[in-house]
Amino acid sequence: MDDFFRPEVRAFFLRWREVFFAAALALFGIWWALTGIGITQWLGVIFIVLGVAWAVAAFQRARFAQDGDGPGVVQIRERRLAYFGPLDGGVMDVADLSKLEIDPTSHPDPSWVLTSIEGQVIAIPINAAGAEDLFDVFASLPEIKTHTVLDVLSHTPDARVTVWSRVKPLLH
Repeated sequence: MDDFFRPEVRAFFLRWREVFFAAALALFGIWWALTGIGITQWLGVIFIVLGVAWAVAAFQRARFAQDGDGPGVVQIRERRLAYFGPLDGGVMDVADLSKLEIDPTSHPDPSWVLTSIEGQVIAIPINAAGAEDLFDVFASLPEIKTHTVLDVLSHTPDARVTVWSRVKPLLH
């Protein structure tokens, strides 16, 4: 069955599968809302709302995801981010993240550059294995605008761009 679809078509469906499932849930909700009786109609409305909300979030995650053929592996466990690359890597708590940048000039692929409060820097290629999980980490950062992250990623700039930064707390 793997030979039935071309690899690029299979990759397309895998990347956007969550959006398709969310749309199917919303369509099922529309069908129940229009043809149901009593509580079934209200369940249909709830399914529509859930499907649309899920579709919006899934669409953002699908836009963020890359091919995953880049160097290294990203792991996120209990709010601790780890990158294991062929030449470098590192581990950082998400709470310690103070700056998020994208560096289009890094070799061989553009990279996310994460800087901690202590000054530790981790450069993660945007297409590293598991890098799609970074979207949820980035979305949890305070006052980040996910549409800005997606716009910078889709329109790769010529120089390093700071996507998000946190003001370093001052001690009295």
